[in-house]
Amino acid sequence: MAIFSSLTPVFIAIICVLIAVILKKTQGQKQKCETKSKPLSRPWVDEDLKDGTDHHLEEEDVDEEWQGLDEDVAHVPFFAERYSEAEMIKRSQMFYELLNMRRSVRFLSDEPVPREVIDNVIRTAGTSPSGAHTEPWTFVVVQDPYLKHKIREIVEEEEEINYKKRMGDRWVNDLKRLRTNWIKEYLDTAPYLILIFKQVYGRLPNGKKKTHYYNEISVSIACGILLAALQNAGLYTVTSTPLNCGPQLRVLLQRPANEKLLLLLPVGYPKKDATVPALTRKPLEDIMVVM
Repeated sequence: MAIFSSLTPVFIAIICVLIAVILKKTQGQKQKCETKSKPLSRPWVDEDLKDGTDHHLEEEDVDEEWQGLDEDVAHVPFFAERYSEAEMIKRSQMFYELLNMRRSVRFLSDEPVPREVIDNVIRTAGTSPSGAHTEPWTFVVVQDPYLKHKIREIVEEEEEINYKKRMGDRWVNDLKRLRTNWIKEYLDTAPYLILIFKQVYGRLPNGKKKTHYYNEISVSIACGILLAALQNAGLYTVTSTPLNCGPQLRVLLQRPANEKLLLLLPVGYPKKDATVPALTRKPLEDIMVVM
């Protein structure tokens, strides 16, 4: 009995150690599982840039009736110009050569650009297809020097944080070869800034929310057409996604809550001493698969 009594504290100590080891192992597995399930940090997917196609409309705000065009929309004959095969090849080659000259230019002149040209390129962007023809885009054209500078202040403040804290070493190193940083002089010098907002939902005449289907991809297509229209007009830009700036810029430009900033384009002529990185594009065989 004496031996058992003397060993009891030892047994208790061993049991306590075992319990502690088991609990620690269980907790470690739980943390490992939580780490696996936790989504990776992706600072380039800004909260304000996420797609709103699946935006959950409040039950009381949803109009269950048809939200799009009138049910009796007339259909009219469609006539298209038909080119010969030789003309098609010629036109497609010429258009490719035009757009192949497109470059992202960060050194933009303050030389004035005719306003009518800006109107026309945005009209062109507005020809883009959209889900159920909801046309979920707003193009805000800024030419006021004070507003341009306020936009620059907001963007540079957030971009400095992005470069130093949010983006991570890999992303920052990838950008070093392109010599980019958080200083955005072109936001002051470009004669126009075009800010493209996606409307995640619309409003019906009765005030209820109207679903905008595929709003992000619709606006993205419109942005692509806008880039082509700018190139066709002899104007240049650099595509800018101002991460973590959307809410501030929306307030500055007095845009409603249903609009989310998707893209910011400084637009103008290149400076005479402008430079661009010596990059090449992938050949056709690397980007096209014929089945």
